[in-house]
Amino acid sequence: MENSRRSIFRDSALMSGLLTVEQVDEVERAVRVQLTAEQSGKPAITDDVMAEKTVELQLLTAYQADQLKAGRTKLHLKDYVIIDFIGQGGSGQVFKAEHILMGRVVAVKVLPVSKSTPQAIDNFSREIRLQANLDHPNLVRADYAGHDGNVYFLVTEYVPGTDLRRLVRHQGPLAEMNAASVIRQAALGLHYAHQRNLIHRDVKPGNILVTPEGITKVSDLGLAGFVDQSDADPRAGKIVGTADYLAPDIIRSPRDVTAASDIYSLGCALYYAATGKVPFPGGQTRDKIRRHCEEVPWHPRRLNPELSEEFVEVIADMMEKDPALRVQTAEEVAARLEPWASEVAPVVSQPTKSPWLPPPLPTGDDMHDTAEFGDSPNTDTPSQLSQSTDALAAAGQETGIIQRESYPKNLGRKSARTTRSITFALAIAVPLSMLAGALVALALSGQI
Repeated sequence: MENSRRSIFRDSALMSGLLTVEQVDEVERAVRVQLTAEQSGKPAITDDVMAEKTVELQLLTAYQADQLKAGRTKLHLKDYVIIDFIGQGGSGQVFKAEHILMGRVVAVKVLPVSKSTPQAIDNFSREIRLQANLDHPNLVRADYAGHDGNVYFLVTEYVPGTDLRRLVRHQGPLAEMNAASVIRQAALGLHYAHQRNLIHRDVKPGNILVTPEGITKVSDLGLAGFVDQSDADPRAGKIVGTADYLAPDIIRSPRDVTAASDIYSLGCALYYAATGKVPFPGGQTRDKIRRHCEEVPWHPRRLNPELSEEFVEVIADMMEKDPALRVQTAEEVAARLEPWASEVAPVVSQPTKSPWLPPPLPTGDDMHDTAEFGDSPNTDTPSQLSQSTDALAAAGQETGIIQRESYPKNLGRKSARTTRSITFALAIAVPLSMLAGALVALALSGQI
């Protein structure tokens, strides 16, 4: 390609080190042959055509080609080359990368330069240290951490597949066997962390990764904290987590972080997996946290009639508002779900790729769904997103509105088992009684 016709794409490709001069010339020749066969004269070679051909020849990924077209050349972090975008959050962007020498594919979480304040770097370093001490097949493993200039990053194992939130949105509610298998494995990973006094604090479907083989791995320990080191935790005393999955005990006493709060959140995730809806859909953050403390969600069988009462009882025991009545350990959760869980869940299909253009490395706009609330549950403060596996998943949790009966107030500190049973029963009985009443009215009027 002549100097007068050199493009942004060519210059960026060479400057980035992703392509050599010989490779760029090879792509140009292939494009020229193709265009000559399609049109007469000397065809114009555009950046779009060049980028498309490099992807076709498998010299670049689609993400890399898009970044080079935009004139972005920073696609390396030390020994890793960025090959795709995975997700984005307030505490960092997540990219798919490959080790240059070893060829191993990994996930790289990058702290945006625009947010690299001393406090943010300290929090990011804290997250790295937390993950470095964990080694369990149902937890995402950390491989390496470092910085490239002023860009700080964490390298973890790459988990192919999808997360539970996208899986449910793509396929609908899971069968009992699949839901139990996914949550049971997540519970085993959490039990391992809990045994080391580490509480996740942001258990949600978006942080539960599922491989095509049905293996579950819990990700994102960015908000995690040690029970015995709360004074050293910069988030101590704040309500931290995602509104759709917050435990009532965390809302009432944010300093008293225990494993029980993770179990409640995991119960909400199981509710979502089995029904396709969060326990309290719709409303603002303050509405959701009030409902977690005061209300009982719809009976899961109203949303998925194929669920058994025994399975629903496990969900209910995980979601007890009083932590003393809740399932006591994640290990017990795994044992309770074992009768339904298959050893390996069926292969899951990969949801459709996000249509939005991924951000560049290492900066970009933040998206929010994980809130670090202030000390008062009624005070709305900026939210903070934890690691997510997909840009669309990062945009927020499922908040589809369902028409609901009014709930009794101030249930939070009562024994939830009796109230839950009555409310769950009413959730089914009330619509049936209304239908029966309508039929009687029609019969009396002589219309049936």
